[in-house]
Amino acid sequence: MTIRVLLADDQEMVRDALRAVLGRRPDFEVVGAAADGAEAVALAVALRPDVVVMDIRMPGTNGVEATGRLRAEWPHPGPPPRVLVLTTFDLDEYVHAALRAGAGGFLLKNSPPDQLAHAIRVVADGEAMLAPSVTQRLIGAFTALPAGLLPGAPPPPGDAARRVGALTARESEVLVLVARGRSNLQIGEELGLSQATVKSRVNRILTRLGVANRVQAALLAHEAGLLRSGPDAPR
Repeated sequence: MTIRVLLADDQEMVRDALRAVLGRRPDFEVVGAAADGAEAVALAVALRPDVVVMDIRMPGTNGVEATGRLRAEWPHPGPPPRVLVLTTFDLDEYVHAALRAGAGGFLLKNSPPDQLAHAIRVVADGEAMLAPSVTQRLIGAFTALPAGLLPGAPPPPGDAARRVGALTARESEVLVLVARGRSNLQIGEELGLSQATVKSRVNRILTRLGVANRVQAALLAHEAGLLRSGPDAPR
């Protein structure tokens, strides 16, 4: 299956380099390139890519705002494109905000081409491009952000508990593993389920929780108190 990619970066040299790197791979098609967040949103609506590779710091509408707008203003049936954020820093508060706004993961700009391609495939498949250790760091950073910093402010604690409490016992078990950074394959191995079954259950959990991706689900699990015990609980 070909993954249709839209690039968004304010530097023409970066856009050209990304287009060249991805264009050499048969499973990618670069359908467009934007110089800022507003153009990225407009092109995404017009071209309907599978993944937007989004720079975080752009003039005018930045990557955080564009990510939030894609989810809030998407006019077509079905979900908006998934977003992979590119950043210079691995612990940038704007990256945290972008993930809360709906981005599916983040990658450093100096990552090797193979890692970029892998990240796009992972995000296109609906998984978060985050290692378990990074997930824990992000959850901690999320909770330290002021409530009104940027789009996607955290829900009240009671609301998080109510939403998580509506899940079945098995769904809660899967959610905890998602929040601890496990991939679908790892969750399947731990619970004795096929990878396809895990993917289906994760998608159902996201729908029932009303969140856009695994990162937001992990944050909600944290806010509801599901990660306060166990061998992988944050310290």
